[in-house]
Amino acid sequence: MRHLGFSILLVILIQSLILNIHVEAGDGFIRTRGAHFLLNGNPYYANGFNAYWLMYVASDPSQRSKVSTAFQEASRHGLSVARTWAFSDGGYRPLQFSPGSYNEQMFKGLDFVIAEARKYGIKLILSLANNYDSFGGKKQYVNWARSQGQYLSSDDDFFRNSVVKGYYKNHIRTVLNRYNSFTGIHYKDDSTIMAWELMNEPRCTSDHSGRTIQAWIMEMAPYVKSIDRNHLLEAGLEGFYGQSTPQRKRLNPSIDIGTDFIANNRIPGIDFATVHSYPDQWLSSSNDQYQLSFLNNWLDAHIQDAQYILRKPVFVTEFGKSWKDPGYSTYKRDLMFNTVYYKIYSSAKRGGAAAGGLFWQLLTEGMDSFRDGYDIVLSQNPSTANVITQQSHRLYQIRKIFTRMRNVERWKRARAMRRGHWQGRNGGRHIGN
Repeated sequence: MRHLGFSILLVILIQSLILNIHVEAGDGFIRTRGAHFLLNGNPYYANGFNAYWLMYVASDPSQRSKVSTAFQEASRHGLSVARTWAFSDGGYRPLQFSPGSYNEQMFKGLDFVIAEARKYGIKLILSLANNYDSFGGKKQYVNWARSQGQYLSSDDDFFRNSVVKGYYKNHIRTVLNRYNSFTGIHYKDDSTIMAWELMNEPRCTSDHSGRTIQAWIMEMAPYVKSIDRNHLLEAGLEGFYGQSTPQRKRLNPSIDIGTDFIANNRIPGIDFATVHSYPDQWLSSSNDQYQLSFLNNWLDAHIQDAQYILRKPVFVTEFGKSWKDPGYSTYKRDLMFNTVYYKIYSSAKRGGAAAGGLFWQLLTEGMDSFRDGYDIVLSQNPSTANVITQQSHRLYQIRKIFTRMRNVERWKRARAMRRGHWQGRNGGRHIGN
């Protein structure tokens, strides 16, 4: 009976979506219509992962097998979206030595990542800058501008200073126009890429009003779209509520970082919303039960707001539980994963805005130096790998049933059109008995 109820829900979802879907070119690009992702005209739901290290590791040809292995293992568990860095600014083995000066060896690493993702049927979300100091981040951009005589008082001037914004726009232009040395396809024309992300977790603690980041996104989103109309764009937000919805701010952990989930995601050119969730970090002094309660409320609110206020899809682009936490157990991590996955699945099967989740972070064997507590090696974490695979299967089933139903609907339409055409040729006369 449970399967019957699920099927009825899907039929209702499918019928409501069919009314709003026109046939899309089968070009492999993911698009949005309303609160849904579409791939070749069919609703798209995906289970995925973060692997920030892909370009960095692939820049060393002797280490590229780790990238291939990670994609192979991910694909085997039904994971079909990966989020990773398309930045590394200054410092050790950078992508960008200095503004406008690029490291070809590192770029070839990113070329390889995109080529391998294509081979394993994995879509990529590529982030273009970092809020934090690792891999350069906004601090590096500000320091570059200071070295050119700009007086900047804060790293937050990344969002305000015209020279810094010029450096960042140049990076956008360089990455989007990059010609892939492995595939022969410019990044902006490659359907392997699902979306660009303006910045990993943008924060502006010097302006709690949210106006600074709002203005920055309003400037950068159309700039990206002026170069690349093929790909989706998201801002990289963690999901904190701001001044535009004061009644929602009580849901935030006690963090005020100058972003606004509603106002920022309403900006034209931002195609879908993102939310991160780290109750173990944000509420570190509270117990597991309280953290799970927060997680449930956090996800419910964002999925609901994406559907009814933003009318855009939402991805949970980061979540996880660290094995470094006091009292950690695999059971507690699996419970957290199941909580996130259930919220996404429940929304998806009802035609809601939640379309997928990307855990932080996937590693493969022999990468101990990248372990941060949140790492998952699928071959070494069988129970968590099983939770992940089950979610992949559930979301795939929704996609498959929809495609089957949509094909039936298209066949019925074609038959009705043929019948109308036949009757028209025969003057509407009744043929046969």
